[in-house]
Amino acid sequence: MAFVPVAELKDYVGKELGHSDWVTIDQNRINQFAECTGDHQFIHVDPERAKQTPFGGTIAHGFLSLSLIPKLIEDLLILPEGAKMVVNYGLDSVRFIQPVKVDSRVRLAVKVIDITEKNPGQWLIKALCTLEIEGQQKPAYIAESLSLSFV
Repeated sequence: MAFVPVAELKDYVGKELGHSDWVTIDQNRINQFAECTGDHQFIHVDPERAKQTPFGGTIAHGFLSLSLIPKLIEDLLILPEGAKMVVNYGLDSVRFIQPVKVDSRVRLAVKVIDITEKNPGQWLIKALCTLEIEGQQKPAYIAESLSLSFV
């Protein structure tokens, strides 16, 4: 995270903040997510049955890939100087474009869409988050992520 003076926050609107590191989505991660959520649909957890689908193998849950935003954005996000904490405030929109196949590598591209002072000392940062899949032209998803920082 980068801390910037409050007076300069609006200067970041419209700016791309870069890319996260690549992360591999392996079967173990998919299985662990299935255990946490109870979503054991075969397309995620049964490699043999999943081979018979148009995907040719298992795919990550859409919500698994979406849940990576907080970790992948942490080194990219800008926050106001003096921020004591930042919390996930939700999403304004999400569009899943294509599935993440098992053993794919993904990374997050982040662009600041808007920054507003919601309440005194509370800054709402809206970021366009695009989960890129290595070797693919289309991303896994495009989402508008909201983070609320407290100064």
